[in-house]
Amino acid sequence: MDKSLPPHANALRKGRFSQENCIYLITTCTHNRLPLFQYWQQGRLVVNEMRSLHMLEWVDSLSFIVMPDHVHWLFSLGRHASLGKVIRRFKGRSAMLVNQSLGREGSVWQRGYHDRAIREDEDIRAVARYIVANPLRAGLVNDIGQYPLWDAAWL
Repeated sequence: MDKSLPPHANALRKGRFSQENCIYLITTCTHNRLPLFQYWQQGRLVVNEMRSLHMLEWVDSLSFIVMPDHVHWLFSLGRHASLGKVIRRFKGRSAMLVNQSLGREGSVWQRGYHDRAIREDEDIRAVARYIVANPLRAGLVNDIGQYPLWDAAWL
């Protein structure tokens, strides 16, 4: 067991699998839950990296929200990369860009992430609506149109 990881981190990887065309809901938090994306400029860097992976066809991005201290991302895994490779690239490149823009060094993301494979019988649009409604539930805005860091394929 890796002693540098929080006690629950190994449980996050237990049973993890990577399957082409499977739809995943990913949640990842900033290091120490720092609100690094409280300003839209840094959040846009994260969004741009998600879109880059979509353009590379590593994922088919279906919905996302970038909150001040975490990200929810719903996507179908492409054939060009494993789930782990997608997340490593996403976190690595976005961390580099965010740190450059803020003139800082150090960790941007927590080491782990939570993934959930969406079952075939689940309503994907309902999952996407839940993701997009995060800023409303958090009280950051009164209307989702006021929040700049989200998208959904159906809207």
